[in-house]
Amino acid sequence: MAPRLWSCFRSSSSKGSTTGGGVSDASASRRVVTADLTSEEQKRGGPVVVEMFSSQGCATSPAAELVLSRLGRGDFELEAPVVVLAFHVDYWDYMGWKDPFGASQWTVRQKAYVEALGLDTIFTPQVVVQGKAQCVGNDENALVSAITSAPRFPAPTFQATFTRPAPDSLQVSLTGALRTKVDSDGANVMVALYENGLVTDCPRGENKGRVLSNDYVVRKLEKLCTVKDISAKKTVSGMVNFPLWEGFKSSKCGLAVFVQSKSHQIFGSQSFQLPDDI
Repeated sequence: MAPRLWSCFRSSSSKGSTTGGGVSDASASRRVVTADLTSEEQKRGGPVVVEMFSSQGCATSPAAELVLSRLGRGDFELEAPVVVLAFHVDYWDYMGWKDPFGASQWTVRQKAYVEALGLDTIFTPQVVVQGKAQCVGNDENALVSAITSAPRFPAPTFQATFTRPAPDSLQVSLTGALRTKVDSDGANVMVALYENGLVTDCPRGENKGRVLSNDYVVRKLEKLCTVKDISAKKTVSGMVNFPLWEGFKSSKCGLAVFVQSKSHQIFGSQSFQLPDDI
């Protein structure tokens, strides 16, 4: 793969081993949280993971970010619950404005999807649903269609324990069953820490003079563990450590856990709101 064309879409038409952590001291804050998922949702199937690849340097990304925020709030009244994540890429930074939430690792993640989905163009805003389908991020009809037709899997039953071993770090311990069998090909259990309510004044670039609002912005992504040849009921445990950024507020943040195969398909996810007092 070597997609050589970068695009910032201006139309709404769609395109066809456990991570270890430190030990907290006695003064560290510790909270245990379970996912907010009803028994009825468990019966119908778990959430659908919606990933948006976006940039503050792309003129059409702000409109797509608004759609994403509405989706996360439940404005579309879809039957399927969703886990929403926004990955800000860095390949538009040369246009005059460096996205403060952009990172090369999110660009690498998007390129992996481009290859897996057989595309020849990397672009923003792009939405990937359950790792299997994609569309232009500001095309509401295509987005809703991709979500409603996406395969759904049982949500894992992780319980999360949050600890602050130091002021600038967050430790997350997870224990639970995946509720989906994993074969010999294996899969990774990924943990994303995201932030809502971000507001940025943009003095330069394609969005010069605008105030940009962003929700569900992924700040950190870590692998909890790699699993293979396990039953749906087997208990999986692990721990991840997140270095925190200046201005971190737990009340604005959430955690998403998802199981992803080597072919990039996502087959199980759940989300947590961080405790306000962690």
